Amino acid sequence: MFENRPNCSDEVILVGRSNVGKSTLMRELTGHSFETGGKPGVTRSPNHYDWSGDDFMITDLPGFGFMSGVPDDAREQIKTDIVRYVEDNAENILVGILVLDGKSAVDIIDRHSGEDEIPHDVEMFHFLRDVGIPTVVAVNKMDKVDDEDDRLNDICDRLGLYPPWKQWQDTIAPMTAKRGSIGSLEDAVCGHLEDAKRDDLKKFF
Repeated sequence: MFENRPNCSDEVILVGRSNVGKSTLMRELTGHSFETGGKPGVTRSPNHYDWSGDDFMITDLPGFGFMSGVPDDAREQIKTDIVRYVEDNAENILVGILVLDGKSAVDIIDRHSGEDEIPHDVEMFHFLRDVGIPTVVAVNKMDKVDDEDDRLNDICDRLGLYPPWKQWQDTIAPMTAKRGSIGSLEDAVCGHLEDAKRDDLKKFF
């Protein structure tokens, strides 16, 4: 499922837990609908969207973490496949977008923080950065959060970024994909494209 990568040299990827709104965000970015479901784990293989004539695509990678009705070994395999895909294509990935559910991310991270356990979201954030991919954390569903600044500061803290979050606007992007409110994410991604001297790709964001 992961072998059918289109022959595009440059790409932006979306990663994150199941059911955080990656497919909805993909639709906002591309104007193209992908299969989404109320049940976690609908996307099992990468969704690639490329523009004819441009050597560029956006890829929505499958969700990781808990998926109802999906056995543990299958979940682990999906995570392994995501890591391998990112490693294999790291030099072509201009930006990695880690999508979090702003309402539940802190609780989930805290629930899975232990002596011998690193929460998936935290692990994925550091993994992307370790392989040299500029990373933006898209904190989705912010319309359901009352104390926005406190929540974003808590997320920074869990990711090892020193709060306040406003000093990380190239990294932390609060948004609500379902309402099309993704301006802060687009700004952050465009900043990284500028850094990569790829202003020609900003038209997609």
